[in-house]
Amino acid sequence: MNGDALVAHALRVAQEYPFSERCWPFGPEYDVFKVDGKIFMIAMSLRGHPLISLKVDPEKSLLHQAIYPSIHPGYHLNKKHWISVYGGDDIHPDLVESLIEDSWHLVVDKLPKNRQKRLRPA
Repeated sequence: MNGDALVAHALRVAQEYPFSERCWPFGPEYDVFKVDGKIFMIAMSLRGHPLISLKVDPEKSLLHQAIYPSIHPGYHLNKKHWISVYGGDDIHPDLVESLIEDSWHLVVDKLPKNRQKRLRPA
């Protein structure tokens, strides 16, 4: 999956999550997705290379980086809790969807229980 296809697919998937909000707090070149005011995905281009950055469990982060050459520590983010995914032959739509789902749930899991219940469909 090339970088442009990666970002286009990720933008479609992220918008489908409950209470997902797309905004541009860092400027028009950064598509930021939040749930309850907390960032779960950033889509951008770095020196002409489209990428998405996602929240990740630290142990899964290392595993993803070991398995997929196109996954790196989060660009300009906490390297332990964020990954950046670039286009590459090793990146497939199912993987992107899974990573976005994990990121959304990680963010929601950190919210107070009453807000978690409101955000997650029963």
